[in-house]
Amino acid sequence: MTVELYPAIDLRGGKVVRLLQGDYAQETVYGDDPVAVALSFVEAGATWIHIVDLDAARTGEAINRRVVASVARAVGDRAAVQTGGGVRSLSDAQALCDAGVARVVMGSAAVADPSLVEEAAKIVAVAVGLDHRGGEIAVHGWTQDSGVQLNDALSWFPSASAFVITDISRDGMLQGPDVDGLRAAALATTIPVIASGGVASLDDVRALGDIQTLAGVITGKALYEGRFSVAEAISVLRHVNGMS
Repeated sequence: MTVELYPAIDLRGGKVVRLLQGDYAQETVYGDDPVAVALSFVEAGATWIHIVDLDAARTGEAINRRVVASVARAVGDRAAVQTGGGVRSLSDAQALCDAGVARVVMGSAAVADPSLVEEAAKIVAVAVGLDHRGGEIAVHGWTQDSGVQLNDALSWFPSASAFVITDISRDGMLQGPDVDGLRAAALATTIPVIASGGVASLDDVRALGDIQTLAGVITGKALYEGRFSVAEAISVLRHVNGMS
């Protein structure tokens, strides 16, 4: 399996931002032109762009949907857009599909009602976002614990096209990903697993690329902080996967 790089764009108020461990009070703004950021990623070789609508995740108001559509239109057929944050209904999935998104990420709504994923998957490819602290799934913009364990949730979504697994304790911290936990999750399901949270260096990218059953790596803050470039990360993943 080829491990794909998913450079991340987190949107809040139309700007490119990052939150520290999902804390809306700890926000860093990295730019006010998400389309330009996405195009820079694609020009560096990215075939996927991962977008999170932080406003929608928190309030349900899809105020960044026009921005998402602009990104999808700009990258065209050169890259696919995967978008999460506040995708809570079939109408949300339909609207994002109409906006040109190739895959939506459903988190809180999926955990609350797994059958929603099956229905949404008839409209557009659905990745289930499993965001956890110490193995317990957190919902509603990471503000509430669900009481659901990650390992249990992996068996709930047969129609999912992927799982996006985020270790909240590592997100935005640049302290390295939970390689062992991600390896265990990827081995526990036949559905592709995309890793998110904690990637700080090319060594982290390489370590995740070495997980033979992993499908993808999401990275955001490390790119914006200049730890490595999209092109460098893609090169590492291609090398790990035995590609020139």
